[in-house]
Amino acid sequence: MQAFIVLLPLFGALLAMPIGKASGARAAELTTTILVALAAALAWITFFQVGFGDGEKTIVLFEWLRSGDLQANWAVRVDALSATMMIVITTVSALVHCYSIGYMEEDPSRPRFFAYLSLFTFAMLSLVTADNLIQLFFGWEGVGVASYLLIGFWHHKKSANDASIKAFVVNRVGDVGLGLGIMACFFVFGSVEFDPILDAVRNDGFVQPFGMTEAVHLSDLSIQFLDRTWSAIEIIGILLFIGAMGKSAQFILHTWLPDAMEGPTPVSALIHAATMVTAGVFLVCRMSDLYAAAPAASAMITVIGLITSVFAATVGLVQTDIKRVIAYSTASQLGYMFFAAGLGGYGAAMFHLTTHAAFKALLFLGAGAVIHFSHHEQDMRNMGGLRTQMPLTWLSMLLGTLAITGIGIPFIYPDLSPFPVGFAGFVSKDMILETAFAEMESGKAFAGAAFYGGLFAAMLTGFYSWRLIFLTFNGEWRADAEVRKHPHSVPNWMLMPLLPLALGAVVAGMFFYKPFVGKGAEKFWDGAIHMEAKAHSSDYASDGHGGDSYAKDDSHGGDAGYADASQADEAKEGSAYAEENHGGGHHFPAWVLVAPMAAGLIGLLFAWFQYLQPGKDPLRKGMIAPGGMFYEFLANRWYIDRLYQILFQEPARIVGRFLWKRGDENTIDGGGPNGLARLMNLGAQRTVGLQSGFVFHYAFVMLLGVIILLLIVS
Repeated sequence: MQAFIVLLPLFGALLAMPIGKASGARAAELTTTILVALAAALAWITFFQVGFGDGEKTIVLFEWLRSGDLQANWAVRVDALSATMMIVITTVSALVHCYSIGYMEEDPSRPRFFAYLSLFTFAMLSLVTADNLIQLFFGWEGVGVASYLLIGFWHHKKSANDASIKAFVVNRVGDVGLGLGIMACFFVFGSVEFDPILDAVRNDGFVQPFGMTEAVHLSDLSIQFLDRTWSAIEIIGILLFIGAMGKSAQFILHTWLPDAMEGPTPVSALIHAATMVTAGVFLVCRMSDLYAAAPAASAMITVIGLITSVFAATVGLVQTDIKRVIAYSTASQLGYMFFAAGLGGYGAAMFHLTTHAAFKALLFLGAGAVIHFSHHEQDMRNMGGLRTQMPLTWLSMLLGTLAITGIGIPFIYPDLSPFPVGFAGFVSKDMILETAFAEMESGKAFAGAAFYGGLFAAMLTGFYSWRLIFLTFNGEWRADAEVRKHPHSVPNWMLMPLLPLALGAVVAGMFFYKPFVGKGAEKFWDGAIHMEAKAHSSDYASDGHGGDSYAKDDSHGGDAGYADASQADEAKEGSAYAEENHGGGHHFPAWVLVAPMAAGLIGLLFAWFQYLQPGKDPLRKGMIAPGGMFYEFLANRWYIDRLYQILFQEPARIVGRFLWKRGDENTIDGGGPNGLARLMNLGAQRTVGLQSGFVFHYAFVMLLGVIILLLIVS
């Protein structure tokens, strides 16, 4: 059954265009949508079977590679981590397929579009169900190719072509790191399969690196770089994370994500909300045992995630394109997931990944409905007043905004409710910040910066999220006369997917809380992720919101079932800390529990003052005035793109032009085929000069030849 989850979208991708040609576009749309929906149904069945019953299993389909010591099977790895990703991918993909039937209704290339959607879904499923790094890399690159095709689907638009190329190239930069990390894993562990690699890391045992005749202790393997000795585990962790940075649009390698909004809106919802951009988070969580043994690599993840969360949130403050606001919001929320993982809160990271998929896909699809209604207008300054025109879309996006800004009811868990009560982001994002606070209290590097930086980003999230709602749905309708006179009706195909996503934005946090980070987390994950930060984060958390307690006498830094001997002292020390300061791991200070929601409400207050205050023009100059230095800094995205132009694009253009003109045209062509042709032409001209056509010239040459011959003979 699990193999069919992966293969059904592939069947859809292969059948879409032949069916479209034979039976019409609608038949292709329905075929692919039904196949992906069936995969989603099977994924949910698998999720409950694996997470709450059968546990992990691996289905080997065939032997894929064998070359010397390198061996890789094509397999479907089914554990709690992959099952979680499967429900996220297939559910959002099925809803996006349904939505696209309405959104792409007038496009003549619909079968091709649906083939690309299904191909992307297959590649993503191949990635998350991989049993080894080679298969993961296949899915990783397949996702890159499919995203290139989808972002550039409207290839008649230069901006779409440029965006697809940019996404492809920037991701290749990250993929260099991933490829080197995979090679390093094979060199160190002698395998690319997850189980041998992670078992060796968990046990901190002996490994036999490639080319060595004797086994060595894993902790003794190191490399000298930048005048510092690095553990081999650290190097591998950093290289793999560079790959994750590219795919998940983290700071420095983030520049492709906003431009990718040039693709159709369903593509934005599928790729940039729930699937492709979460691949990096999945990779870090899949290799979480390795990162638990690599503090420097984990610190790097924390810092990059924190910078991304703040950077993207600040840039989102001034965006006027409705899709770009949501795109920067996505990058910011991915930053939360990464710094949670960097601090050891892998369960919290996966929790937020899952809830974020629901409310972010909801926001993207809601934005697509607004764009469709407004004749493909994406500038929020030309919208406004759509609440009465599009009540269902307004309500859906309102619920998504309440989720992303973290609105809930603190202080009722566990005394009055068996789980925290609130919208999805209230439960999952707050869990990340509580993880950061707990690790800050225990002295973990960069945890304090992550906590306070995360609160700051939460305030900015509140501002730009409510700004989007107010500019789009409140006030006067600022569209031009043609749009107001003839707005496009939104088909039911586009409205239906909003309902389950809106439900997810409301209940996903409460539904997934217990298995992901609550009392059932250890049993649910069952070794699929490292459980180091359990006592600190989720279940060290609170009588007010954060959780029950996993803080036990023998477990804090790592659960008793997972902490190896080398971690025992740390685990006991952490447990003692939780016991002494938090009553056995039950209590957070009250201000910590309300601070994330309070930060979001402060952002709401600023947005109301700027855009909704009675009697005020929402487009007037306000706290962030267009034309000002700060506004220009944010509008130009911290000048990162300009910096890349100066450092890479312009020098590459100068060098390329020099090599083209001087190297290729003048040297290679000039001294090669063109030069030889000129030489032959010159010789021909000289030879032609000897053929004058006069008899006395020929007689003179003959006489001269006879004289020379006689001189030689004599």
